[in-house]
Amino acid sequence: MSDPVLALILIVSFFLAVAIAAWFKTLDTSLLREEPVPPTLGLLCGVVFLFFGGPVVIGVLLTLAALYTRLTGRASEPADGMTLGGIMGGAAAIPLVIADAPAWLDFSACVLAGAVAGYGITFGLTHVRQQARQLAVDVVTAALAVGAAALPRVLARSGVHERQIAIAAASIVPLLVIVTVFKQWPSVRAELRHEAALGVIDEEDVRSTAHPLLRLGRGGWHDAGAHREFVRIASKIAIRKRQQRGRPEDVARLYQLEVIKLRMELQEMTRIDRAMRAQSEREQLAR
Repeated sequence: MSDPVLALILIVSFFLAVAIAAWFKTLDTSLLREEPVPPTLGLLCGVVFLFFGGPVVIGVLLTLAALYTRLTGRASEPADGMTLGGIMGGAAAIPLVIADAPAWLDFSACVLAGAVAGYGITFGLTHVRQQARQLAVDVVTAALAVGAAALPRVLARSGVHERQIAIAAASIVPLLVIVTVFKQWPSVRAELRHEAALGVIDEEDVRSTAHPLLRLGRGGWHDAGAHREFVRIASKIAIRKRQQRGRPEDVARLYQLEVIKLRMELQEMTRIDRAMRAQSEREQLAR
């Protein structure tokens, strides 16, 4: 199989792996489905890279694209920003691969720079309060993105095969997304235990909702799809509760209102599931 074909297969596999990892994180496809801006910006950046390439241009332009995505999109966690940034970088590599296939190093540079830019820009939005500090984080992010774009060529000069570098770059983003899910597990479990203490959810639902693998199943619920929706809402509560800490009072109040609304949804879902399980038990006893 020729290198150009392998390069295109790698790009398609990268997008598929990122989509699977994003679904594993949220049990939802809305993040990718409702964010058309990153791949579009990526393609536009890729056209620019055809005429003005190099790590500096790639790192800076993808950082600016990630900044625009941050201001217009809904990514609320650095891991989501990294996912969208990786997709943007993968899309930017498409024109380069078509024009100069297989362009392994260009693909690697775009994916790594896009992921770093997406993560750093979203981190600045969600963890830094003052605008001056956010600007400083954005500048540092651009510098790191330039370094990430230069890394593949540095590795190639040291003797690493270009194709191996590209495969590693395509693997790192989905792997980091999955690692993030397991890293957040203890904090999500702690937040849900607090919700159980408040009577919002049942104590028996905490582990099956927070555990990265158990949440994929039925969790004792009558309907597996309803349980996954329950997991999505409960996880969003945990995220919003973390995000509201340290925020200005007006912003924290908005987060709290969203948490209250989501709690009501969880309680209604729990009530419906209990009724369905009770009805199922009665039907089994009647047979």
